[in-house]
Amino acid sequence: MRASLYVHAPFCRAKCRYCAFFSAPCGPSGPEAQALSRYCAALEAEIGTQAKRFGSVTAPTLFFGGGTPSLLGPDGLARVFAILRAQFQLLPDAEISLEANPDSATPEFLAAARALGVTRLSLGVQSLDDAMLAALGRAHDAGQARVAFAAARDAGFHNIGMDFIFGLPGQGVEHWLDTLRQAVALGPEHLSCYGLTIEPGTPLAADAAALAGLPDEDAQAEMFLRGADLLAAQGYAHYEVSNFARVGGPDLRCRHNLSCWRGEDALGFGPAAVSTLSGPGAPLRWANPADVPQWADLALSGRAGQANREVLSPQIRAREALMLALRTAEGLDLDAYALAHGIDVRRGQAELLEQLDRAGLARVSAGRLALTTAGMLVSNSVIRALGFED
Repeated sequence: MRASLYVHAPFCRAKCRYCAFFSAPCGPSGPEAQALSRYCAALEAEIGTQAKRFGSVTAPTLFFGGGTPSLLGPDGLARVFAILRAQFQLLPDAEISLEANPDSATPEFLAAARALGVTRLSLGVQSLDDAMLAALGRAHDAGQARVAFAAARDAGFHNIGMDFIFGLPGQGVEHWLDTLRQAVALGPEHLSCYGLTIEPGTPLAADAAALAGLPDEDAQAEMFLRGADLLAAQGYAHYEVSNFARVGGPDLRCRHNLSCWRGEDALGFGPAAVSTLSGPGAPLRWANPADVPQWADLALSGRAGQANREVLSPQIRAREALMLALRTAEGLDLDAYALAHGIDVRRGQAELLEQLDRAGLARVSAGRLALTTAGMLVSNSVIRALGFED
């Protein structure tokens, strides 16, 4: 079986004020030795159970996400790699990505990660403005971000991505464009640019002053569109709604994320990790508990993958295939989609496709339906209009 692998490292020093992803804050010194040891033991049990269930698994990509995977430290990361390699076959040219925060991306850790086989680093920078970083609750400052980037280069990384957030409280369009110029000047191979989402229950959602300072919708749209233009002019291809990769050399798009957007099989390990398999048998998805003790109890008792299981109906698969494909610049292969799901979008949505084309939001070319940059800005609305989103 061929499947991409994902490992969720839940630990983080503190919860950022905007974050709704699952993580386990453990303080500025990182996870305690006992907590890290139990995590690794549960991960080993989970991976062992799934390896027995699915047999030989070949992995074209491996992605360490979080939380903050760099808080695993060199020894923790080495142990996780040993567990994975004992059970799965990573292809010789496998893309191995690791997320890291600037405050924990030490030269020692980066050198160890590179020596273990990590090929792609994703730095969670979010902003290069110290005041905005503090407002977001980030543990680093702009200087540390630049130092971490240089340290990654020194460690031998030739594929470095940087994550940023736009639409921050008090941020104007020119501030965002200046942030991108500063980022480009560092020379990363990849940039991820996400619009700020105010998630219910987060500290930011309860901060009236911050909410009052949010840019309006027009300003956020201008940030998206002008930011995409700026990055295109600097040699970055806008290959997915929020992602840009440098062109003119090897393909620097994130292969793991492309696999997810194409709906390919994936096995996820760790708390809150999600797995999706297309066969044999009925297509399945399961999500691990978003709770470290609950996940560990399941894994250590040999019941990994038994929580939150869902058989994916043809309707779900059709909707998700269209939604994910339209996030990407390569778009949806209409003939392949019709063959796989029995839905002829060109025939069933001919009038809507003409309207989208006239509005400059989507194009059909060479048998593929793809959103324009302006269409990506309103992708959720376009997908709803196509009738494949509840």
